[in-house]
Amino acid sequence: MIPFSYNLRNLWTRRLTTALTIGGMALVVFVFAAVLMLAEGLKKTLVATGSLDNAVFIRKGSDSEIQSGIDRLQASTIETQPEVATGENGMPMVAKELVVVIVMPKRGTDKGSNVVIRGTSAGSLLLRPQIRIVEGRLPHPGSSEIMAGTNIAKRFTGGGIGETLRFGMRDWNVVGIFDAGNTGFSSEIWGDVDQLMPAFRRQAYSSVIFRMRDQSGFNVLKARIESDPRLTVEVMRETRYYEKQSEMMAKFLRILGISLTIIFSLGAVIGAMITMYAAVANRVSEIGTLRALGFRRRSILTAFLLESLLLGFFGGAFGLFFSSFLQLFTISTMNFQTFSELAFSFTLSLTIAAQGMGFALFMGFAGGLLPAIRASRLPIVDALRAA
Repeated sequence: MIPFSYNLRNLWTRRLTTALTIGGMALVVFVFAAVLMLAEGLKKTLVATGSLDNAVFIRKGSDSEIQSGIDRLQASTIETQPEVATGENGMPMVAKELVVVIVMPKRGTDKGSNVVIRGTSAGSLLLRPQIRIVEGRLPHPGSSEIMAGTNIAKRFTGGGIGETLRFGMRDWNVVGIFDAGNTGFSSEIWGDVDQLMPAFRRQAYSSVIFRMRDQSGFNVLKARIESDPRLTVEVMRETRYYEKQSEMMAKFLRILGISLTIIFSLGAVIGAMITMYAAVANRVSEIGTLRALGFRRRSILTAFLLESLLLGFFGGAFGLFFSSFLQLFTISTMNFQTFSELAFSFTLSLTIAAQGMGFALFMGFAGGLLPAIRASRLPIVDALRAA
């Protein structure tokens, strides 16, 4: 076999073309990883919003809380189920909530965007221990006070502490800012459900959530609830509910990313192929000498393929390196299920890194295969004569 150092020296000798080829591959991997990171960030944000211990009840046939409606009688039946856990105060850990969407103007612009308003009850915070007040205080029950997620406070006019929002024919005072970590709740506004329901002229809750005593009892609960003729609801684990919220958008982003990557990768593969063909043309006599020294065609093929794979490896490494900095940025997009704005961050996982590197190596292999075959098939006599 030809020594590995031989391949590295050849790449260094052709520094300019090597750098340009690596740069092209790095750009493709950057785009590929960025879109996958976008989809992963969206999915992670929504899935992290839910808890495996919580069960969510919405109306049958509803895709989200926005479309759901559960009347008070059904909500009372749900909260008396034996699977409901009790808190330290002996009260059932149940939350009956309302979810509506309003339009709010963004800071620094006249453009408006949809924002989720969540009517909450006393159990809502108990079911979401990740939520903490970072500024101000909790709203008083029975008042026109609300609290906003950190993403709302930063991005929307009227969402900051001490500001006033008008919706539902009433003025609402923002008395607190809460941080829900990397979850969708940070892009919501919370207020008292008993005040918000009449303001929006709603007679039914959007959902009922409760903490289960034992996760293993979920299937029994689901079978009983969904077969009860008094109820027109379906039940899901909260993690599964929010996972479904991300599926459509994540799928769209992946399809878009793969489509763009395929288009860009064609240029990168052609660039690698041109680079390797030029390497073969400039090293005909060198190839002849190697063959005369006893190296087989298989060794020549392997050497040139290894050089092309090295181009792909370095391109993938640089592409992933630069794409990792995207995790420092937070972006917002519309949630296709609720039609509201959702802020989230790019997320680089080991799976995405492996996929990006695998794609880069594939580009290197595809771009170097034909030139490597050509190099291995050069006749010894003709190659030496070219010297």
